[in-house]
Amino acid sequence: MAKTGTTTQGLRAAIERSGYYPTLVAEAVQAAVGGEPVVSYLVHQETTFDANEVRRHVTVLVLTGTRFIVSHTDEQAADATSPSPYATTSTESVKLGRISSVVLSRVVANPESYTPGQLPREVVLTIGWGAVARLDLEPASCGDPNCEADHGYTGSSTADDLSLRVSEAGDGPDSVRETLTFAQALSEATAATTSSR
Repeated sequence: MAKTGTTTQGLRAAIERSGYYPTLVAEAVQAAVGGEPVVSYLVHQETTFDANEVRRHVTVLVLTGTRFIVSHTDEQAADATSPSPYATTSTESVKLGRISSVVLSRVVANPESYTPGQLPREVVLTIGWGAVARLDLEPASCGDPNCEADHGYTGSSTADDLSLRVSEAGDGPDSVRETLTFAQALSEATAATTSSR
């Protein structure tokens, strides 16, 4: 389930509609947003299956005029550290100027008959701001099949701070549409921040 919009009241209502510890989630998000007006937001609840357990997770993305805020809330079953179930909520506030990439991958069925405006069956929104990077390394070579010298390593670094997958089959067409709307607002905001430097 994803919900998007542009007001603080709408954000609170979307969090409540998600039904996932709304008081806890809303308080954490509101504390991070503070008094700034909300430009756009996306609330995405996801259910996963872990062995014999069903786990729920909610991600709230908020765009203000100066920041991108991401909040995650996970629930955990009772374990050795806690005799009762518990939830963990974290928020991160990122200045728009720090966002280095907004990647939107679209999966479209029957691309030969694609028409403008057709809804993708799945989207993956990946946002990078440098907090987490993935390194892929492999041994370097010189191309000579007989060379036995050590050429060190070669590789690539990929910003991968947040990745959110939304599908029409699992989340519904409205959720896909709302993710596209938020991604566009965030892309436009980061472009405006870059051009004003």
